[in-house]
Amino acid sequence: MEMNIALLPGDGIGPEVVAQAVKVVKAVGQKFGHKITFKEGLVGACAIDATGDPYPDATHEICAASNAVLFGAIGDPKYDNDPKAKVRPEQGLLRMRQKLGLFANVRPTFTFPSLVHKSPLKLDRVEGVDFVFFRELTGGVYFGEPRGRNEQGTKAFDTNVYSKEEIVRLARMGFEAAQKRRKLLTCVDKANVMATSRLWRETVQELANEYPDVKVEYEFVDAVAMRLIQWPKAYDVLITENLFGDILTDEASVISGSMGLMPSASLGSNVKLFEPIHGSYPQAAGKDIANPLATVLSAAMMFDYAFDLKEEAEAITGVVNLSLAEGVVTEDIAEGGKSYKTSEVGDWLASKVIKAY
Repeated sequence: MEMNIALLPGDGIGPEVVAQAVKVVKAVGQKFGHKITFKEGLVGACAIDATGDPYPDATHEICAASNAVLFGAIGDPKYDNDPKAKVRPEQGLLRMRQKLGLFANVRPTFTFPSLVHKSPLKLDRVEGVDFVFFRELTGGVYFGEPRGRNEQGTKAFDTNVYSKEEIVRLARMGFEAAQKRRKLLTCVDKANVMATSRLWRETVQELANEYPDVKVEYEFVDAVAMRLIQWPKAYDVLITENLFGDILTDEASVISGSMGLMPSASLGSNVKLFEPIHGSYPQAAGKDIANPLATVLSAAMMFDYAFDLKEEAEAITGVVNLSLAEGVVTEDIAEGGKSYKTSEVGDWLASKVIKAY
């Protein structure tokens, strides 16, 4: 198969972790006989520095012409610490999602047998956890208009807007995923307070009739925030709106014991984007110490979701599990034992793809 992959390393540790994922992707291509072409673009703070735009047109053209996008991270302290900055790296991420039509964020949460003891939760709570969030990405309060401040600057306002169409397309993805898993779907909302949440609940209730094999539960977002900690194994597939999903998926990410291990996908009707859930971690940039496994696992999701190549995806997850079991890991999860550089982990994973699979 021929694959055109856009690379958006971004800021901070993004270039380092993406480089390791590229090593593994190239190894998979060599092993399974795929022709893979990469084309790189700027996004985030580095794009602002180079062009004044966090998501330049040239980058969009590269992404739109690709089969999949492998993305690193965006963010820089010089913008984080300046609330009055008119152009921000995060604006590039939101615009990219909107222009590429990436309306569904898929974030799995699962545990690794060799690292389950690192979870902040008790073993009986987290052992065997395996659920996935489907978060709507291009609607809600992040995109609603009007937004701003009054003339005096003493009041600020954001508008939360959702259409039925936006809810249906996200919910269908959730229902279809639930059919392939444990046939349990949880709709997360705040229908007791918010009009948009009542539309979410009504729409999902109507859609549920088309999926009689899926059990549907409806929970308020505050209750889910508690139950994710109390009993995360109660969940299978969760669907929710943009803001709620942003918060809950970050909460869920630490269940595994490290944010540096969780991948994600952002899906649309055409292009699909894959990224680790961690941030740009600027303190570690350039030190060759960042954990690349979440980005490598995002590449595994890419082979699965973008190319429907299950064996290739499993080859990557297999070598990642092997690296964890054998302790070929970066210092953040080495637990006082031998630690490896970011680049060394990438080299090891790529070599194992060639040799072991």
